[in-house]
Amino acid sequence: MGNRLFQEARKAVHLAKNAEPAEQNAAISTAKNALSSAYANTTITEKEQLRAFQDELNSIESK
Repeated sequence: MGNRLFQEARKAVHLAKNAEPAEQNAAISTAKNALSSAYANTTITEKEQLRAFQDELNSIESK
């Protein structure tokens, strides 16, 4: 998929998942912003994937 905002959101979630504990809150915040930006400009299929990325972030935050 060629949507730049979608790709940035996917990358931000990946970075948040793999961030060091001291950096994880900032990485999660960045990922949430990226997801929000991407959501308004995506296809239905991409929206479903963005929701899955949001679920991943939620699971990181609950740890």
